[in-house]
Parts: sequence; C-alpha cells; structure tokens
Amino acid sequence: MKSKILVIGIDGLNLESAVESSPTIAGLKDSAFFSELTMQAPTWSGPSWSTLLTGSTHEQHGVRDNSFNGHNLLHRPDLLSLAYFQDQSTTTFAAAGWPPLVDPAGHGPIIHERREQQKALRHRVIVRDGETYGYSVIDGEIFAATLYAINQHGPDVSFVYFCGVDEAGHVFGALGDEYKRAITRIDSYLQNLLKAVGDRASNAEPWLVVITTDHGHLDAGGHGGDSPKECASFVIAQGFGRPNPCWPKDFGPEKLTPLLLAERAQ
Repeated sequence: MKSKILVIGIDGLNLESAVESSPTIAGLKDSAFFSELTMQAPTWSGPSWSTLLTGSTHEQHGVRDNSFNGHNLLHRPDLLSLAYFQDQSTTTFAAAGWPPLVDPAGHGPIIHERREQQKALRHRVIVRDGETYGYSVIDGEIFAATLYAINQHGPDVSFVYFCGVDEAGHVFGALGDEYKRAITRIDSYLQNLLKAVGDRASNAEPWLVVITTDHGHLDAGGHGGDSPKECASFVIAQGFGRPNPCWPKDFGPEKLTPLLLAERAQ
C-alpha cells in the first residue's frame, strides 16, 4: 500500500528553540529521519517555500521575494499537483493562513488551484488570512481543518502550514518567551495531528509525516539574509505503520519534493 504523506510547514522555526519548547519535535528528532538543510538566500518565505514545495531552485521558480513578481510557478507544479499527475487516483489537501501559499487570488499561489480536481473532490484547499486576522487565531483554524481532514478523509498527500512562530519572531525576537510560547502552541497541534495519523496507521494505513521550516531567525528577529541562522532549516520524517525513509543525510532543499514523490511511487 502506498504511504500517505503529511507535510507540516512551520514558518521561521529555529531548531534549537524547537527542541527546547516542543517535546514533540524533540522526540521526533531522536526517533525519525533527521537532516539539517541550508536554504538559499534570500531567505524569505516566498522563495523558500517555493523551493521546498516544488523541488525547484530560486532560479527555476523565479520567486525572489514575497511579492512573487515575475514568478514561474505556473511551470513549476507543487508537490500535491505532482503527486496527482503521478497517479490520478491521488487525493490531496492543503491548508494555510499565508495567502500566497494557497490563495489563487493572491500573489502565487505555490500550491496550484487545480479547480477541476476540486470539483471532483480529489483536491481540497483551505485558505485563511493570518496577515489580517493574526496567526495565533488563524493557525488554530488551520489545525482544526487539518485534523478533521485526517480523521474523516485521510488525504493521500497533504500540506499544512503554521505561521505563528514566525510572527512572534518578527515582533518579539527569537530568544524571548513569546517566541517559545508560540512554539509550544504549535506543539499542541502537532501532538493531536500525530495522534490522528497514528490512529489511521494502526489500521494498516501507512503514513509518512514530514516537518520542516523555510528559514530561521536572527536573535533579534528577522530574516532574509545569508547568515547561518537565517539559512538554517531541517527535515524530520517519521513513518507511522512503515519504516522511516532511507534518505541521504545531506541534500538540498530542492530535493525534498522529489524524495517525497519517490516515497509515493513505492
């Protein structure tokens, strides 16, 4: 049976703080496949998520900043679309509160709309606006929608995105209690999502859960440059009802999507 894949993106997450403030991430780092990634500068969310989710370099997808001006995403399909094109029985799900990731009316989107598949109930997209309403609220809505989707539908390939940690880093810096509390809040979402995945996997339904981030933060908050802290990312990949993946210990961020597609092809 093909593994179902759930990619959880946590924007602007410093690994050291994640291990300190998220028992879930700390535990998975020791039990799962783990690799550190070095993101290509400029370390903005637009180019970084475009690389992670399409398997393309900055030069290939053409996203240079968060304005998305001049992007080439139409010709660089995302992980969910590629999985569907690989096998058209595949069901896909995406939920995010940063509009350029998923909103066809916005600057992107990185995740293609695929309206025909939405009409056929093969693809579902949950769009929220954390920029307007705040990510501490919107992340909770994204979590609830994702938990429902896993419990009720079990999509074959999913991407869910949380941005409250990045928001806290920008406002309060990456060393304070606010940043750590934002990570702890996301940890509670992770616990519940992993439990839902584990429950489904206990019925002979293999899953692969991947946690990653698009960039780190400077101690004072902020990113975009090419310093080690800003370029720091990681991948955690935990199998449920299946082994952890046997991936190379060192690979570029543009290799994540091809590795995930290979897992679906097995």
